[in-house]
Amino acid sequence: MEPQNLTSVSDFLLLGLSDDLELQPLLFGLFLTMYVVTVLGNLLIILTVSSDSHLHIPMYFFLSNLSLADTSCSTTTVPKMLVNLQIHSKSITYAGCLTQMSLFSLFACWDSQLLAVMAYDRLVAICHPLHYPVIMNLHLSGLLVLVSFFLRLLDSQLHYLMMSQLTFCANVEIPHFFCDPPQLLKLACSDFSTNNILIYFIGAIFGGVPLTGILYSYTQIISSILRVSSSGGRYKAFSTCGSHLSVVCLFYGTGLGVYLSSTGSSSPRKNAVASVMYTVVTPMLNPYIYSLRNTDIKSALWRIVRRIA
Repeated sequence: MEPQNLTSVSDFLLLGLSDDLELQPLLFGLFLTMYVVTVLGNLLIILTVSSDSHLHIPMYFFLSNLSLADTSCSTTTVPKMLVNLQIHSKSITYAGCLTQMSLFSLFACWDSQLLAVMAYDRLVAICHPLHYPVIMNLHLSGLLVLVSFFLRLLDSQLHYLMMSQLTFCANVEIPHFFCDPPQLLKLACSDFSTNNILIYFIGAIFGGVPLTGILYSYTQIISSILRVSSSGGRYKAFSTCGSHLSVVCLFYGTGLGVYLSSTGSSSPRKNAVASVMYTVVTPMLNPYIYSLRNTDIKSALWRIVRRIA
């Protein structure tokens, strides 16, 4: 293919999930519903945590930031897809594509670091309960969130810088519903081997370190719970991290599923459909996992309902 100069590439084409025109209204309705449910559910968690003084503790402070990350992640990808479905357009500007890619990298991967921070919070609460108020104070909680955010911001800017240095071919069709970095790399005409190595290296650091932290935290938590003599005590201790463990399994389970499906399938469209799980479904389910499994959240929601009524 004839390579274009980078500055002459003005638009990319997002091919979406399907070319079938009859499916477009169905897809629009489905993803609009999922997006509204995602935003309302996560905003409800943020509102509940911020308005109820009983929830002004590190565990729920981290949860409200996780809800913010989930809302931002969905807002980065879904509205553009809905607009394209509604106006039957597949176009996204070059600047818009790189911006969407960097924002998705920021918020989607911020989840993993917040989940690691929340795992550390549960580790301190279960293994060192007497020192918990001293260790997990307000300053440390805020610092952990800020550090995790700025690390993700650094990573997203590195992605943006690497992609902006590439020269793209005349064919600028992306077989996805958003600007996914691996798909953008496949459109490059210039040598992107260095970029590919850097992306995997950065991904291994920013993805592997939080996962290692989560696994270490739960190893210590399980070891501590097993030393509790009564079954009631073990259940009470484990129930405090049940919602978090469910979200961790959902987040990494869907991510692993998408990775395995992409390696086993040669169809980019099938990979795009699989990626819906972690880009749309996971942010939608997270607030309901916490609200249904967590008695503190349910009690706070009932208090808000009684005040409104």
